Amino acid sequence: MEHRWERLTGPELKALAKRGALPVLPVGSLEQHGPHLPVWTDSAIAHAMCLAAAKLAEDVPAVVLPPLWTGLSEHHLPFGGTITVDHATFHALLRCVVRSLLACGFDRLLVVNGHGGNIEPLAVSARELAHEFAIPVVATSWPSVAPQAIGATLTTQAGVMHACEAETSLWLALDAAQVRADKLEEAFGANAPPAAPPGFGRFYSFEERAGRTGVRGDPRAATVEKGQAILAAVAEGLARAMRDPVLWTKPDDVWTPGRALRGGGV
Repeated sequence: MEHRWERLTGPELKALAKRGALPVLPVGSLEQHGPHLPVWTDSAIAHAMCLAAAKLAEDVPAVVLPPLWTGLSEHHLPFGGTITVDHATFHALLRCVVRSLLACGFDRLLVVNGHGGNIEPLAVSARELAHEFAIPVVATSWPSVAPQAIGATLTTQAGVMHACEAETSLWLALDAAQVRADKLEEAFGANAPPAAPPGFGRFYSFEERAGRTGVRGDPRAATVEKGQAILAAVAEGLARAMRDPVLWTKPDDVWTPGRALRGGGV
């Protein structure tokens, strides 16, 4: 079947809704990724992950929306090329997507994130949307879907960073023409990000965290094979989640007036 929402017709999508299909929304960003990767990296990779997973889970079935191409990326503004939104706008966009899906006849949503700055805002939005619309809204960030497999694939870092060995490998596997290979040496830089005390957090821009290049990690170690392995591992993990009945139960209506009178204790 065709898994890309934008390539389907209205009647075809209505038919998928009647079958109980799972809509999948990739979310990413439009932000600098050093001198060697394009600014749509997070959005494009999240979209590719979702499509690969949908092909593995045709029995679900799953249909992948075009990616939400901007997120919370103000920490990248010092390096140029970044278009960002605030949390209120981010949540409003997600809310409108959910309302539209409900109007189209769908009753659940999987959101797959590809940008670190979206992690906390997305978690809050998914929670609020589930309460408001009484449907399961499941959110994940693709590096957390298969962390052990990703870590075992990489040779210079333990996990996904930024414009790094992992993201550069994924581009080499997906579309090598997007990688400015002559800039890889320039992109690598020994960055020493500030370390907040354990248990504390605050905002840091990438000028503070990766001031020389806007890159965290070593893209010089990237290979096509590493990208293929990461893509396969994440796609398999997402496909399992698409099939997992525990994720797709209807949310408890905790905000209903009088809810405490009919459950939650003796």
